[in-house]
Amino acid sequence: MKKKIIILSVVAAIGFGGTVTDFPLEKAYANNLNSLKEKKNEIEQKRSNVNSKISETNKDLSQNKEEQAEVNNEIRRLDLAIGDTETKIMDKQEEIKETKDEIEKLQDEIKVLKERIDRRNELLKNRARSFQENGSMVSYIDVLMGAKSFGDFIDRLGAVATIVEADQDILREHKLDKEMLEEKQTEVEAELAKLEGMLVELETMKKSLKSQKSEKDKLMAKLKRKEEQMHADKMELEEESKLLAAQQQAMQKAIQLEQNRIAEQRRLEEQRRKQNNGGGGGSVSAPPVSDGTFTKPAAGYVSSGYGHRWGSLHAGVDIAAKGTVPIVAAADGVVIQSYYSTSYGNVVFLSHSIDGQIYTTVYAHMRSRSVGQGEVVSKGQQLGYMGNTGQSFGQHLHFELHKGPWNSRKSNSIDPRGIVPL
Repeated sequence: MKKKIIILSVVAAIGFGGTVTDFPLEKAYANNLNSLKEKKNEIEQKRSNVNSKISETNKDLSQNKEEQAEVNNEIRRLDLAIGDTETKIMDKQEEIKETKDEIEKLQDEIKVLKERIDRRNELLKNRARSFQENGSMVSYIDVLMGAKSFGDFIDRLGAVATIVEADQDILREHKLDKEMLEEKQTEVEAELAKLEGMLVELETMKKSLKSQKSEKDKLMAKLKRKEEQMHADKMELEEESKLLAAQQQAMQKAIQLEQNRIAEQRRLEEQRRKQNNGGGGGSVSAPPVSDGTFTKPAAGYVSSGYGHRWGSLHAGVDIAAKGTVPIVAAADGVVIQSYYSTSYGNVVFLSHSIDGQIYTTVYAHMRSRSVGQGEVVSKGQQLGYMGNTGQSFGQHLHFELHKGPWNSRKSNSIDPRGIVPL
């Protein structure tokens, strides 16, 4: 993730002059001081806003952690439910296997029952054939009426009763066997259908639980990405707050420098008036206001200009040269920050106040730096040496000019050519 560095310009006093009347001069002094104080107030307000955002981000992080804890609890619950469901599925599968084994055993019993029924049917058929072979069907009454004596009748009656009883036993066993067969078939098939239905329900439940867990996993991943982004935002905000604090200190110093410059300017004006009143000397020439304010920050040629390249804005110009090349301040100013950045490498930020306008210059990829934060520098003063640090390809100076404060979007950047002699 691209690291953002938020730096707001801090100004240093530069020369202000010219032969003017006391009233416009005092008004100009007041305007310069008011401008610096307004910038200082703006910085204080921005820092307050940044600190509020840090506080809000901390609250969001705390809420995110709570949400993650809730989702973790849900994931654990779903994991336990899935495990329990899988155990029940295995149990049901085992019960189904046992039931199917029981059905196989029942099939063997059914086979035996069918054989018994077939044997009884065969016995009854044989008896019927015997009756037919002995002269058609003979009723039991005819058998009894054919008795030659009472004793013979009793014998025949006993035989008939035995035959009838045997037939009744066969019929009863036949009926019981069929009922038992049908009952066992119905019972086992119903149990199998019930178990298979429960298995389907458990498989459906498992699928639903896994779907819920998948959604919770996605939510957890989203919360973690959001947490990472908030941590990154918080780090950027904390860095911005730190730089704004440095900005406040530098701005206060710039205000003091401006006050000292005004006092010195008044002293010179008073000296000039005394010299004029004494009839000697000449007028004091005013220092340049815009022309010649900037100087080229390093020797070398422009290897890359300002503008869009590779799909993004190249917010400055690159000046390349070989050897040990000094880097100098392009104008009088105050060092906002001097440090090592992962993108800029060794970098120095300067702020300038020119005719009431705030400018910020950036000197990146330096081999080394020789100035520190809060230091007042003059135009042409050495800041370090040209290098190849940070995200850089080959030794060069990446030089940026911003009309106003520096920001991560580089929205205040302008093309230095035409303003700075390159």
